[in-house]
Amino acid sequence: MLKRILICFLILCQSQMVMAADPLPVKAFAIKAPNSKELNQFIQFMDEEMAPRGINTLILRVDYTYEYQSHPELIGNNPLSHAQVKQLVEAGKRNQIRLIPQINLLGHQSWHTQSEKLLEVYPEFDETPHIKLPDTYEWPNEDGLYCKSYCPLHPEVHGVVFDLVDEICEVFEADAFHAGMDEVFYIGDDNCPRCAGRDKAELFANEVNKIQGHLALNDRELWIWGDRLLDGQATGMGMWEASMNNTHRAIDLISKEVVIGDWHYERPDQSAVYFAMKGFRVLTCNWRRPEVSTQQVEDMFRFRAAATPEMKPRFYGIMQTVWSSAGAFMEGFYDHKPDSDGGDQTAWNTFRVMFERIETLENQAKTVSQAK
Repeated sequence: MLKRILICFLILCQSQMVMAADPLPVKAFAIKAPNSKELNQFIQFMDEEMAPRGINTLILRVDYTYEYQSHPELIGNNPLSHAQVKQLVEAGKRNQIRLIPQINLLGHQSWHTQSEKLLEVYPEFDETPHIKLPDTYEWPNEDGLYCKSYCPLHPEVHGVVFDLVDEICEVFEADAFHAGMDEVFYIGDDNCPRCAGRDKAELFANEVNKIQGHLALNDRELWIWGDRLLDGQATGMGMWEASMNNTHRAIDLISKEVVIGDWHYERPDQSAVYFAMKGFRVLTCNWRRPEVSTQQVEDMFRFRAAATPEMKPRFYGIMQTVWSSAGAFMEGFYDHKPDSDGGDQTAWNTFRVMFERIETLENQAKTVSQAK
């Protein structure tokens, strides 16, 4: 009798939240790949912090920080060697953490005043060559410049980027690849001789499907961020977390095999339901606000608990995204650094809070399930 009272009390304490009877399929962490100096500490972090929290998926933004053999001209600063990547792979295997490498495709081909390696070496791939990178970057600006994009219709671009994709997936022994594809502001530019006048949603969808089709040749999944598939005007989410340049209609044109990372950092917007209803596996993604992240965790459990058998597998899990170097994150984590205002709005504090909340909910769900 006492046991049943305790169970009822636990359920009541969740503010009437219905909990799923099983763990989240994916508990993910996304961060810039460590450089060679950060590597040993990062592997220790995988062993001592990620694995005990049940993190089973690690997305590493590699981009051009690897010693590519297929295109050595695209090697960036302080790259990881083949042997160093294999150290990460072994740490992943040891801890049952799936490693997914990321190279930003389509968008994010520049940052402020500097091109990334692809457009630096192959400027002919630039979607908007008439827009010059400024000596001093400011936002907003007359050109609407945030990050450059490559032209998805350039006849030679995929020959280069797919070489990189294949090589990085092979060295990471990866069965999935993350292509980024967020915040694409330059697409279908009126001055592009190939893209001008074309439907931006179709351009975006065709690029997604081209990448997905290439990966499928080797039985690999494609993961992308979901912001370009949301209508920024209709939802009120605006130009960053959603699209204001009409790419949102691509949601009905891309392969349902694509995994979506639905990121919202300031509010716990529940657009994961929209992606799931459209047939996609979706992860809710957070960053550095503990209270928002906690709500997102609870929402994902609630979505799964309330879903039909058809919908439930599409609510794929939770992913924390970190937009600093691995070294900066680990320094903040181990030194318990506050934010700039002396508060707790940091990615490392959010890491602790969100995964603690996941563990609590999973344990409570297990208790309820065992008592039935």
